[in-house]
Amino acid sequence: MKKILSLITVVLFSVSTFAQLVLKNDPAHSRIQFAVMHLGINDITGNFDKAALTINADEKNFANSTLAFSADVNSINTHVEARDNHLKSPDFFNAEKFPTLEFKSTSLTKNKKNYYTLKGNLTMHGVTKPVTLTLVYRGSTVNPMNKKTTYGYQVLGTLKRSDFNVGPNFPAPMINDMVRIKGDFELTAE
Repeated sequence: MKKILSLITVVLFSVSTFAQLVLKNDPAHSRIQFAVMHLGINDITGNFDKAALTINADEKNFANSTLAFSADVNSINTHVEARDNHLKSPDFFNAEKFPTLEFKSTSLTKNKKNYYTLKGNLTMHGVTKPVTLTLVYRGSTVNPMNKKTTYGYQVLGTLKRSDFNVGPNFPAPMINDMVRIKGDFELTAE
């Protein structure tokens, strides 16, 4: 009886192991971009150049997968050093006190082929709030450089900076409250 229980445990463990695929992003080909309207007439764009995404993918039912992504606030890059320094200051992100932006998924729902509604908790500037984003599976290919299967995912959404107390002294006519985000990630299995 003990041998049968041991065999069942091994089989169940093996099945759950094969059904789970842990994907981690390639930092050289991954970043989170943002765009916000300035003075009501022009988008200002930038990146968090250091961003990470991990997907614990359920290969049998992707909707059961979990995702987590983060960005190093000190890697903010708008291509204007003075603006980058201001965004890192207590006026906006306060990068010294809150150096990381983090998201952890709570649910994933398939909408149509390769498109999912991604819900989770975003922590930014010391504030955690539930947000709803879109996850797009962009496909997979074998990278000729390392011979690994590479998966492409994109995360899209719009956030209110006021929800996270980012830039509270800058009114919406100066810097819009709505910030569009787009994360592009290339991932490989661990």
